[in-house]
Amino acid sequence: MVSTVLPLTTRPASAQFVLSALMKRTFDIVVSLTGIVLFSPLLILVAMLIKASSPGPVFYLGSRAGRRGTPFDIWKFRTMIVDAEAVGGSATASDDPRITRIGRVLRKHKVDELPQLLNVLRGDMSFVGPRPEVTDYVDLKDETVAQILEIKPGITDWASIWDSDEGGTLAGLADPERFYLDFIRPVKTQLQYQYVMSRSFSVDMKILCCTLFRMVNRHWLPRELMSWQDTLRVGRQCCVPSRKGSGVATECHPGAGALTGRVESS
Repeated sequence: MVSTVLPLTTRPASAQFVLSALMKRTFDIVVSLTGIVLFSPLLILVAMLIKASSPGPVFYLGSRAGRRGTPFDIWKFRTMIVDAEAVGGSATASDDPRITRIGRVLRKHKVDELPQLLNVLRGDMSFVGPRPEVTDYVDLKDETVAQILEIKPGITDWASIWDSDEGGTLAGLADPERFYLDFIRPVKTQLQYQYVMSRSFSVDMKILCCTLFRMVNRHWLPRELMSWQDTLRVGRQCCVPSRKGSGVATECHPGAGALTGRVESS
């Protein structure tokens, strides 16, 4: 696994920082509540489609590491078979057979993430912040990870923009879980750390705008992430073809090249 060694710094509290935090929480409450009201017809329709198309609950509640490592339940529309985690890993490729038919559509358009508006309203998450990880992936003894967990997790951040189609990246791999841990997570950790160290309300607004642009044009990357644009391609090239049953899959050999970069400042 690619190691992440980054210097830790202490961010002093200031009136400007406190004001930024207050603006952030106010924004989260107002926009999440407005979103729930505006999207309520879509939320109801999706819930009906999920219930009609496959057995099981409408929502998936997954345990994630919240602020300071405190676990919380993240809300998503269920896109996989019931008890999917019992028959496979947490890293999910777009061609994962556990995904339901309606689930593929929801995942493609990120509609399965809409229930997280409830997490934002409740205060479990923010609109912008490091994406919360499965608790099994979180090493609280890692100083960089501990620093990231000092702030509230979010729906989107620099790492989410960089790896906006994780399912597509993992598709066709023999071991998506290993590729995630060896190639994707180390880069996400660095990007999350850099966000934590430079966060402000204005940076949050920029990330939200960049997220919308990225959703419209999946080939676009903001200038801040240009030094990271080839890291996933390099990671995929570290994999070699191998036969798995009747199809062709890939096996990964981590350590073939370090994935490094930095968020370019404005």
